[in-house]
Amino acid sequence: MIPPETQYTKVNGSWVGYQIVGDGPVDVCYVTGMASNIETMWDWPDFKRVLEHFASWGRLIVFDARGTGVSDGLPVAQDQAWEEVTHDVRAVLDAASSERAAIFGQLDGGLAAILFAATYPERTSSLVLWNGYARSMMGDDYPFGWSKDLRSSLFEMYEAFWGRGEMVPLIDPSRTQDTAYCRAEARFMRTASSPQRFLASMTYRIDLDARSALPAVRVPTLVLQSANAFIPTELGKYVADRIPDAKFVEIASPDVNIFAMADADLYLDEIEEFVTGSRRAATTDRVLATILFTDIVGSTEAASALGDRRWKETLAGHDRVAREQIDRFKGRLVNTMGDGLLATFDGPGRAIRCAISLGKALESSGIKIRAGLHTGEIELRDEKDIGGIAVHIASRVMGEAGPGEVVCSRTVKDLVAGSEFMFADRGMCALKGVPGEWRLYAVAS
Repeated sequence: MIPPETQYTKVNGSWVGYQIVGDGPVDVCYVTGMASNIETMWDWPDFKRVLEHFASWGRLIVFDARGTGVSDGLPVAQDQAWEEVTHDVRAVLDAASSERAAIFGQLDGGLAAILFAATYPERTSSLVLWNGYARSMMGDDYPFGWSKDLRSSLFEMYEAFWGRGEMVPLIDPSRTQDTAYCRAEARFMRTASSPQRFLASMTYRIDLDARSALPAVRVPTLVLQSANAFIPTELGKYVADRIPDAKFVEIASPDVNIFAMADADLYLDEIEEFVTGSRRAATTDRVLATILFTDIVGSTEAASALGDRRWKETLAGHDRVAREQIDRFKGRLVNTMGDGLLATFDGPGRAIRCAISLGKALESSGIKIRAGLHTGEIELRDEKDIGGIAVHIASRVMGEAGPGEVVCSRTVKDLVAGSEFMFADRGMCALKGVPGEWRLYAVAS
Protein backbone atom coordinates (compact mmCIF):
# COMPACT_ATOMS: atom_id res chain seq x y z
CA MET A 1 0.00 0.00 0.00
CA ILE A 2 1.33 3.43 -0.97
CA PRO A 3 1.52 5.74 2.07
CA PRO A 4 -1.31 8.30 1.98
CA GLU A 5 -0.76 12.00 1.44
CA THR A 6 -0.48 14.11 4.59
CA GLN A 7 -3.01 16.92 4.90
CA TYR A 8 -3.31 19.71 7.45
CA THR A 9 -6.07 21.29 9.46
CA LYS A 10 -5.82 24.22 11.85
CA VAL A 11 -6.62 23.89 15.55
CA ASN A 12 -6.51 26.98 17.76
CA GLY A 13 -3.99 28.65 15.45
CA SER A 14 -1.72 25.61 15.02
CA TRP A 15 -1.47 23.13 12.16
CA VAL A 16 -2.22 19.45 12.76
CA GLY A 17 -1.15 16.86 10.19
CA TYR A 18 -3.46 13.96 9.38
CA GLN A 19 -3.92 11.19 6.81
CA ILE A 20 -6.89 9.22 5.49
CA VAL A 21 -6.50 5.77 3.97
CA GLY A 22 -9.05 3.11 3.05
CA ASP A 23 -12.70 3.38 2.08
CA GLY A 24 -14.45 0.95 4.41
CA PRO A 25 -17.89 1.65 5.88
CA VAL A 26 -16.51 2.37 9.38
CA ASP A 27 -14.29 5.33 10.25
CA VAL A 28 -11.44 4.51 12.63
CA CYS A 29 -9.43 7.27 14.31
CA TYR A 30 -6.03 6.15 15.60
CA VAL A 31 -4.88 8.17 18.66
CA THR A 32 -1.18 7.40 19.02
CA GLY A 33 -0.17 9.52 22.01
CA MET A 34 2.95 11.56 22.70
CA ALA A 35 5.24 9.66 20.28
CA SER A 36 3.94 9.82 16.72
CA ASN A 37 4.98 10.57 13.17
CA ILE A 38 2.42 9.73 10.48
CA GLU A 39 5.08 9.92 7.75
CA THR A 40 7.66 7.50 9.15
CA MET A 41 5.20 5.02 10.67
CA TRP A 42 4.58 3.85 7.09
CA ASP A 43 8.33 3.25 6.66
CA TRP A 44 8.30 0.81 9.58
CA PRO A 45 7.07 -2.52 8.12
CA ASP A 46 5.59 -3.82 11.38
CA PHE A 47 3.70 -0.58 12.08
CA LYS A 48 2.60 -0.40 8.44
CA ARG A 49 1.08 -3.89 8.73
CA VAL A 50 -1.17 -2.71 11.56
CA LEU A 51 -2.25 0.41 9.67
CA GLU A 52 -3.02 -1.62 6.56
CA HIS A 53 -5.13 -4.01 8.60
CA PHE A 54 -7.30 -1.14 9.86
CA ALA A 55 -7.53 0.34 6.36
CA SER A 56 -8.59 -3.02 4.90
CA TRP A 57 -11.99 -2.89 6.64
CA GLY A 58 -12.42 0.76 7.58
CA ARG A 59 -11.54 4.30 6.64
CA LEU A 60 -8.47 4.92 8.77
CA ILE A 61 -7.76 8.43 10.06
CA VAL A 62 -4.36 8.97 11.68
CA PHE A 63 -2.87 12.22 12.97
CA ASP A 64 0.00 13.72 14.93
CA ALA A 65 -1.15 15.72 17.93
CA ARG A 66 0.38 19.15 18.32
CA GLY A 67 3.91 18.82 19.61
CA THR A 68 4.61 15.56 17.78
CA GLY A 69 5.64 14.39 14.31
CA VAL A 70 4.61 16.59 11.38
CA SER A 71 2.28 18.85 13.39
CA ASP A 72 3.23 22.22 14.81
CA GLY A 73 5.62 22.02 17.72
CA LEU A 74 5.29 23.20 21.28
CA PRO A 75 7.90 24.77 23.58
CA VAL A 76 9.99 21.97 25.05
CA ALA A 77 9.01 23.02 28.57
CA GLN A 78 5.31 22.58 27.83
CA ASP A 79 2.84 19.98 26.68
CA GLN A 80 -0.72 20.05 25.47
CA ALA A 81 -3.40 20.08 28.12
CA TRP A 82 -5.19 16.77 28.05
CA GLU A 83 -8.42 18.29 26.77
CA GLU A 84 -6.51 19.99 23.94
CA VAL A 85 -5.62 16.58 22.47
CA THR A 86 -9.35 15.82 22.27
CA HIS A 87 -9.75 19.05 20.32
CA ASP A 88 -7.17 17.71 17.86
CA VAL A 89 -9.23 14.53 17.51
CA ARG A 90 -12.43 16.48 16.90
CA ALA A 91 -10.78 18.85 14.42
CA VAL A 92 -9.26 15.97 12.43
CA LEU A 93 -12.60 14.16 12.30
CA ASP A 94 -14.24 17.37 11.08
CA ALA A 95 -11.55 17.82 8.42
CA ALA A 96 -12.06 14.21 7.31
CA SER A 97 -15.85 14.75 7.15
CA SER A 98 -16.28 11.97 9.70
CA GLU A 99 -19.49 12.27 11.66
CA ARG A 100 -18.81 9.20 13.79
CA ALA A 101 -15.73 7.02 14.27
CA ALA A 102 -14.35 4.16 16.28
CA ILE A 103 -11.61 5.61 18.48
CA PHE A 104 -8.48 3.47 18.90
CA GLY A 105 -6.19 4.76 21.64
CA GLN A 106 -2.84 3.21 22.45
CA LEU A 107 -0.77 3.75 25.61
CA ASP A 108 -1.07 7.37 26.79
CA GLY A 109 -3.24 8.08 23.74
CA GLY A 110 -5.89 6.17 25.66
CA LEU A 111 -6.28 9.13 28.04
CA ALA A 112 -7.47 11.40 25.23
CA ALA A 113 -9.51 8.57 23.71
CA ILE A 114 -11.36 8.03 27.01
CA LEU A 115 -12.13 11.73 27.43
CA PHE A 116 -13.23 12.09 23.80
CA ALA A 117 -15.58 9.09 24.03
CA ALA A 118 -17.11 10.41 27.26
CA THR A 119 -17.48 13.96 25.98
CA TYR A 120 -18.57 13.22 22.42
CA PRO A 121 -20.55 9.95 22.44
CA GLU A 122 -22.43 11.09 19.35
CA ARG A 123 -19.10 11.20 17.49
CA THR A 124 -17.86 7.85 18.88
CA SER A 125 -19.16 4.53 17.58
CA SER A 126 -16.88 2.47 19.82
CA LEU A 127 -13.73 2.76 21.92
CA VAL A 128 -10.74 0.42 21.74
CA LEU A 129 -7.81 0.78 24.14
CA TRP A 130 -4.46 -0.95 23.66
CA ASN A 131 -2.43 -0.97 26.88
CA GLY A 132 -4.36 2.11 27.86
CA TYR A 133 -4.89 3.43 31.37
CA ALA A 134 -6.76 6.12 33.27
CA ARG A 135 -3.91 6.91 35.66
CA SER A 136 -0.31 5.74 35.64
CA MET A 137 0.93 6.72 39.12
CA MET A 138 0.13 4.99 42.39
CA GLY A 139 -2.04 6.84 44.88
CA ASP A 140 -3.60 6.40 48.29
CA ASP A 141 -6.79 5.09 46.65
CA TYR A 142 -4.96 3.52 43.70
CA PRO A 143 -2.55 0.83 44.93
CA PHE A 144 -1.22 -0.20 41.54
CA GLY A 145 0.64 1.76 38.91
CA TRP A 146 4.07 3.35 38.95
CA SER A 147 5.85 4.07 42.20
CA LYS A 148 7.96 7.21 42.56
CA ASP A 149 11.10 5.09 42.26
CA LEU A 150 9.86 3.50 39.03
CA ARG A 151 8.96 6.93 37.72
CA SER A 152 12.53 8.12 38.29
CA SER A 153 13.90 4.99 36.62
CA LEU A 154 11.68 5.50 33.58
CA PHE A 155 12.85 9.07 33.14
CA GLU A 156 16.47 7.97 33.40
CA MET A 157 15.86 5.21 30.86
CA TYR A 158 14.16 7.47 28.32
CA GLU A 159 16.83 10.14 28.74
CA ALA A 160 19.58 7.59 28.13
CA PHE A 161 18.05 5.53 25.34
CA TRP A 162 15.45 7.62 23.49
CA GLY A 163 15.91 7.19 19.75
CA ARG A 164 18.29 4.24 20.15
CA GLY A 165 17.90 0.53 19.52
CA GLU A 166 18.62 -0.19 23.19
CA MET A 167 15.00 0.76 23.89
CA VAL A 168 13.66 -2.35 22.14
CA PRO A 169 14.69 -4.94 24.79
CA LEU A 170 12.91 -2.78 27.36
CA ILE A 171 9.73 -2.04 25.39
CA ASP A 172 9.30 -4.98 23.00
CA PRO A 173 11.59 -7.74 24.34
CA SER A 174 10.40 -10.38 21.86
CA ARG A 175 12.09 -8.38 19.07
CA THR A 176 15.44 -7.85 20.82
CA GLN A 177 17.37 -9.90 18.25
CA ASP A 178 15.58 -8.37 15.23
CA THR A 179 18.11 -5.81 13.97
CA ALA A 180 15.78 -4.33 11.36
CA TYR A 181 13.02 -3.87 13.95
CA CYS A 182 15.41 -2.20 16.39
CA ARG A 183 16.64 0.18 13.70
CA ALA A 184 13.08 1.04 12.57
CA GLU A 185 11.81 1.69 16.10
CA ALA A 186 14.80 3.90 16.91
CA ARG A 187 14.29 5.97 13.75
CA PHE A 188 10.58 6.32 14.46
CA MET A 189 11.29 7.63 17.95
CA ARG A 190 13.73 10.22 16.63
CA THR A 191 11.28 11.49 14.02
CA ALA A 192 8.39 11.49 16.50
CA SER A 193 10.04 13.66 19.13
CA SER A 194 13.34 14.87 20.50
CA PRO A 195 14.41 13.43 23.88
CA GLN A 196 13.74 16.71 25.68
CA ARG A 197 10.38 17.15 23.99
CA PHE A 198 9.34 13.61 24.91
CA LEU A 199 10.45 14.01 28.52
CA ALA A 200 8.47 17.25 28.77
CA SER A 201 5.37 15.44 27.51
CA MET A 202 5.95 12.56 29.88
CA THR A 203 6.43 14.94 32.82
CA TYR A 204 2.98 16.37 32.16
CA ARG A 205 1.09 13.22 31.22
CA ILE A 206 2.44 11.03 34.00
CA ASP A 207 0.24 12.90 36.49
CA LEU A 208 -2.96 12.88 34.45
CA ASP A 209 -5.96 11.19 36.03
CA ALA A 210 -8.91 10.17 33.84
CA ARG A 211 -10.59 7.92 36.39
CA SER A 212 -13.53 10.25 36.90
CA ALA A 213 -14.40 10.05 33.19
CA LEU A 214 -14.64 6.25 33.03
CA PRO A 215 -18.27 5.82 34.20
CA ALA A 216 -19.34 8.43 31.63
CA VAL A 217 -18.08 6.37 28.69
CA ARG A 218 -21.32 4.96 27.26
CA VAL A 219 -20.06 3.49 24.01
CA PRO A 220 -19.06 -0.15 23.35
CA THR A 221 -15.53 -0.49 24.73
CA LEU A 222 -12.80 -3.08 24.25
CA VAL A 223 -9.73 -3.00 26.52
CA LEU A 224 -6.73 -5.09 25.42
CA GLN A 225 -3.83 -5.47 27.85
CA SER A 226 -0.53 -7.26 27.33
CA ALA A 227 1.61 -8.64 30.15
CA ASN A 228 4.34 -6.03 29.66
CA ALA A 229 6.69 -4.57 32.24
CA PHE A 230 5.56 -0.97 31.86
CA ILE A 231 1.80 -0.99 32.28
CA PRO A 232 0.57 -3.38 35.00
CA THR A 233 -2.39 -5.54 34.06
CA GLU A 234 -4.35 -4.02 36.95
CA LEU A 235 -4.40 -0.65 35.14
CA GLY A 236 -6.27 -2.11 32.19
CA LYS A 237 -8.60 -4.10 34.43
CA TYR A 238 -9.36 -0.95 36.42
CA VAL A 239 -10.45 0.82 33.22
CA ALA A 240 -12.56 -2.09 32.01
CA ASP A 241 -14.24 -2.54 35.40
CA ARG A 242 -15.38 1.09 35.49
CA ILE A 243 -16.58 1.59 31.92
CA PRO A 244 -20.11 0.16 31.71
CA ASP A 245 -20.17 -3.21 29.90
CA ALA A 246 -16.55 -2.94 28.72
CA LYS A 247 -14.85 -6.10 27.45
CA PHE A 248 -11.40 -6.93 28.80
CA VAL A 249 -8.90 -9.12 26.94
CA GLU A 250 -5.64 -10.10 28.61
CA ILE A 251 -2.75 -10.99 26.27
CA ALA A 252 0.18 -13.19 27.29
CA SER A 253 2.90 -11.14 25.62
CA PRO A 254 5.76 -9.12 27.14
CA ASP A 255 5.62 -6.52 24.33
CA VAL A 256 4.16 -3.04 24.75
CA ASN A 257 3.35 -2.47 21.06
CA ILE A 258 0.78 -4.51 19.16
CA PHE A 259 2.91 -4.42 16.00
CA ALA A 260 5.80 -6.10 17.83
CA MET A 261 3.86 -9.31 18.35
CA ALA A 262 4.19 -12.26 15.99
CA ASP A 263 0.49 -13.04 16.47
CA ALA A 264 -0.67 -9.42 16.14
CA ASP A 265 -3.22 -10.44 13.50
CA LEU A 266 -5.17 -12.34 16.16
CA TYR A 267 -5.73 -9.18 18.14
CA LEU A 268 -6.29 -7.03 15.07
CA ASP A 269 -9.03 -9.48 14.05
CA GLU A 270 -10.48 -9.18 17.56
CA ILE A 271 -10.60 -5.41 17.15
CA GLU A 272 -12.16 -5.69 13.69
CA GLU A 273 -14.89 -8.01 14.96
CA PHE A 274 -15.61 -5.78 17.91
CA VAL A 275 -15.82 -2.57 15.85
CA THR A 276 -17.70 -3.89 12.84
CA GLY A 277 -19.99 -6.36 14.65
CA SER A 278 -23.57 -5.65 15.59
CA ARG A 279 -23.40 -3.40 18.65
CA ARG A 280 -25.90 -1.06 20.23
CA ALA A 281 -25.51 2.58 19.30
CA ALA A 282 -24.19 5.02 21.86
CA THR A 283 -26.79 6.86 23.84
CA THR A 284 -26.28 10.54 23.13
CA ASP A 285 -28.50 11.91 25.91
CA ARG A 286 -25.72 11.56 28.50
CA VAL A 287 -22.31 13.19 28.03
CA LEU A 288 -19.31 14.28 30.06
CA ALA A 289 -19.16 18.04 30.58
CA THR A 290 -17.74 20.68 32.90
CA ILE A 291 -20.56 22.60 34.56
CA LEU A 292 -20.24 26.24 35.60
CA PHE A 293 -22.59 27.93 38.06
CA THR A 294 -22.32 31.60 38.99
CA ASP A 295 -24.37 34.08 40.96
CA ILE A 296 -24.11 37.74 41.86
CA VAL A 297 -22.79 38.43 45.35
CA GLY A 298 -25.18 40.49 47.45
CA SER A 299 -27.90 40.50 44.79
CA THR A 300 -30.79 41.01 47.24
CA GLU A 301 -29.18 44.07 48.81
CA ALA A 302 -28.20 45.46 45.40
CA ALA A 303 -31.72 45.03 44.03
CA SER A 304 -33.18 46.91 47.00
CA ALA A 305 -30.65 49.72 46.72
CA LEU A 306 -30.97 50.18 42.95
CA GLY A 307 -34.69 49.75 42.49
CA ASP A 308 -36.49 47.61 39.94
CA ARG A 309 -35.61 49.54 36.79
CA ARG A 310 -31.89 49.90 37.45
CA TRP A 311 -31.67 46.34 38.76
CA LYS A 312 -33.21 45.01 35.53
CA GLU A 313 -30.66 47.03 33.57
CA THR A 314 -27.89 45.57 35.73
CA LEU A 315 -29.12 42.02 35.07
CA ALA A 316 -29.39 42.70 31.34
CA GLY A 317 -25.78 43.91 31.33
CA HIS A 318 -24.74 40.83 33.31
CA ASP A 319 -26.43 38.50 30.82
CA ARG A 320 -24.88 40.29 27.83
CA VAL A 321 -21.35 40.02 29.23
CA ALA A 322 -21.96 36.41 30.26
CA ARG A 323 -23.03 35.39 26.75
CA GLU A 324 -20.00 37.12 25.25
CA GLN A 325 -17.59 35.35 27.60
CA ILE A 326 -19.22 31.93 27.27
CA ASP A 327 -19.16 32.22 23.47
CA ARG A 328 -15.54 33.34 23.62
CA PHE A 329 -14.56 30.15 25.44
CA LYS A 330 -16.81 27.95 23.29
CA GLY A 331 -19.20 27.04 26.06
CA ARG A 332 -22.97 26.57 26.03
CA LEU A 333 -25.19 28.87 28.06
CA VAL A 334 -27.92 26.59 29.36
CA ASN A 335 -29.93 29.28 31.10
CA THR A 336 -29.77 32.40 33.21
CA MET A 337 -31.40 32.29 36.61
CA GLY A 338 -32.16 35.82 37.72
CA ASP A 339 -28.88 36.75 39.38
CA GLY A 340 -26.83 33.81 38.07
CA LEU A 341 -26.25 31.41 35.20
CA LEU A 342 -25.63 27.79 34.28
CA ALA A 343 -23.26 26.89 31.44
CA THR A 344 -21.42 23.79 30.20
CA PHE A 345 -18.08 23.30 28.47
CA ASP A 346 -16.48 20.37 26.65
CA GLY A 347 -13.22 20.87 28.53
CA PRO A 348 -12.44 21.94 32.12
CA GLY A 349 -9.67 24.31 31.02
CA ARG A 350 -12.08 26.36 28.95
CA ALA A 351 -14.54 26.45 31.83
CA ILE A 352 -11.93 27.73 34.30
CA ARG A 353 -10.72 30.40 31.89
CA CYS A 354 -14.28 31.52 31.24
CA ALA A 355 -15.11 31.73 34.95
CA ILE A 356 -12.01 33.85 35.64
CA SER A 357 -12.54 36.10 32.62
CA LEU A 358 -16.25 36.52 33.36
CA GLY A 359 -15.55 37.53 36.94
CA LYS A 360 -13.05 40.18 35.85
CA ALA A 361 -15.31 41.53 33.09
CA LEU A 362 -18.29 41.89 35.43
CA GLU A 363 -16.25 43.35 38.28
CA SER A 364 -15.10 46.15 35.99
CA SER A 365 -18.77 47.12 35.64
CA GLY A 366 -19.42 46.95 39.38
CA ILE A 367 -20.77 43.40 39.59
CA LYS A 368 -19.03 40.81 41.76
CA ILE A 369 -19.82 37.13 41.27
CA ARG A 370 -18.83 33.81 42.72
CA ALA A 371 -18.41 30.67 40.60
CA GLY A 372 -18.42 26.89 41.06
CA LEU A 373 -17.15 24.19 38.69
CA HIS A 374 -17.49 20.42 38.52
CA THR A 375 -16.91 17.86 35.75
CA GLY A 376 -19.24 14.91 35.46
CA GLU A 377 -21.86 13.15 33.41
CA ILE A 378 -24.94 15.22 32.58
CA GLU A 379 -28.34 14.43 31.11
CA LEU A 380 -29.29 16.42 28.01
CA ARG A 381 -33.00 16.83 28.70
CA ASP A 382 -33.72 19.34 25.94
CA GLU A 383 -32.10 22.36 24.32
CA LYS A 384 -32.71 24.47 27.39
CA ASP A 385 -32.08 22.14 30.30
CA ILE A 386 -29.64 19.61 31.69
CA GLY A 387 -29.79 17.35 34.72
CA GLY A 388 -27.93 14.77 36.74
CA ILE A 389 -26.05 14.62 40.04
CA ALA A 390 -23.08 16.45 38.48
CA VAL A 391 -25.23 19.55 38.00
CA HIS A 392 -26.30 19.42 41.63
CA ILE A 393 -22.68 19.04 42.76
CA ALA A 394 -21.56 22.05 40.69
CA SER A 395 -24.30 24.16 42.26
CA ARG A 396 -23.21 23.15 45.77
CA VAL A 397 -19.55 23.81 44.92
CA MET A 398 -20.52 27.36 43.94
CA GLY A 399 -22.16 27.73 47.34
CA GLU A 400 -18.72 27.25 48.94
CA ALA A 401 -17.18 30.12 46.95
CA GLY A 402 -16.67 33.56 48.42
CA PRO A 403 -17.04 36.92 46.63
CA GLY A 404 -14.88 36.97 43.52
CA GLU A 405 -13.82 33.33 43.95
CA VAL A 406 -13.81 30.45 41.48
CA VAL A 407 -14.04 27.15 43.37
CA CYS A 408 -13.86 23.73 41.74
CA SER A 409 -14.07 20.08 42.70
CA ARG A 410 -11.03 17.82 42.77
CA THR A 411 -12.30 16.22 39.55
CA VAL A 412 -11.77 19.50 37.69
CA LYS A 413 -8.32 19.99 39.21
CA ASP A 414 -7.23 16.46 38.25
CA LEU A 415 -8.36 16.92 34.65
CA VAL A 416 -6.15 19.99 34.16
CA ALA A 417 -3.07 18.57 35.90
CA GLY A 418 0.09 20.15 34.55
CA SER A 419 -1.68 23.20 33.10
CA GLU A 420 -1.03 26.85 33.93
CA PHE A 421 -3.68 26.94 36.67
CA MET A 422 -2.81 27.28 40.35
CA PHE A 423 -5.09 25.94 43.08
CA ALA A 424 -5.49 26.52 46.79
CA ASP A 425 -6.71 23.50 48.74
CA ARG A 426 -9.95 24.32 50.55
CA GLY A 427 -10.06 20.96 52.28
CA MET A 428 -12.87 18.44 52.54
CA CYS A 429 -16.40 19.84 52.41
CA ALA A 430 -19.83 18.34 52.97
CA LEU A 431 -22.07 19.43 50.11
CA LYS A 432 -25.74 19.64 51.02
CA GLY A 433 -27.71 16.81 49.44
CA VAL A 434 -24.58 15.08 48.09
CA PRO A 435 -23.27 11.90 49.78
CA GLY A 436 -19.82 11.93 51.36
CA GLU A 437 -17.28 14.73 51.59
CA TRP A 438 -15.68 16.48 48.63
CA ARG A 439 -12.26 18.07 48.36
CA LEU A 440 -12.55 21.55 46.89
CA TYR A 441 -10.02 24.00 45.48
CA ALA A 442 -10.03 27.73 44.87
CA VAL A 443 -8.59 28.71 41.49
CA ALA A 444 -5.94 31.41 41.64
CA SER A 445 -6.76 34.14 39.13
